[in-house]
Amino acid sequence: MTRYKVYLEYDGTDLIGWQINQDGPSVQSLLQEAIFQFCGEQVEVYSAGRTDAGVHALAMVAHFDLEREQDAQTVMRAMNFYLTNKPVAVLNCEKVSDDFHSRFSCTARHYKYIVVNRSAPVVLNKNRVWWVPQKLDIDAMKKGAEKLIGKHDFTSFRASQCQAKSPIKTLDFVSITQNGEEIIFEFSARSFLHHQVRNMVGTLVEIGMGKPYDIDEIFNAKNRSAAGITAPASGLYFVSADYATDVD
Repeated sequence: MTRYKVYLEYDGTDLIGWQINQDGPSVQSLLQEAIFQFCGEQVEVYSAGRTDAGVHALAMVAHFDLEREQDAQTVMRAMNFYLTNKPVAVLNCEKVSDDFHSRFSCTARHYKYIVVNRSAPVVLNKNRVWWVPQKLDIDAMKKGAEKLIGKHDFTSFRASQCQAKSPIKTLDFVSITQNGEEIIFEFSARSFLHHQVRNMVGTLVEIGMGKPYDIDEIFNAKNRSAAGITAPASGLYFVSADYATDVD
């Protein structure tokens, strides 16, 4: 048995998310089908993050085991061959030790969210950003974002269907930068609650629109209705995952 670690890029627009479901194609189902077509083995592919429908990835980390050992580059090329015309690509593949786990070995996850703030509708990047036509106050959003950093009870920012055992999370890094009409939100933490990033972005954008949200009051309320809207999935990207050591 040989374990492989892969880095994935995908466009989540027409996918139901990471996890296999009867409702349509998922990242996991496309990968597992490609592996089966390549070597005839039925495997389960595990990821660093279970992204929702419509969410994209720049370098999602995943792993799987093959009974028959193959060259890592051969595995990558074969998977990409069978993923041709699919919205998923394998950027890199390497062999790792059996104790590596893309989810449980992960020490940090990094996401970014892109808002296009202009009056004209978005055409070219329609499914890859959140178009907000109302002028946003960047400074107000930055002040709100600063209060999100640290260890908090994020109940007000979690989805009702979130299955995490505890709402307590530590947000290590938040950044909001503007590049022309694009406003980029960046978040880093060991782990996130379901919809946490999208709910934080939605709240910050509403603050940018002038809504008098107080982040401390939202935390204290411990109620989803106390925070802002859930930002659309289209603007969210899984950027990368960190691991304590490079595993040979």
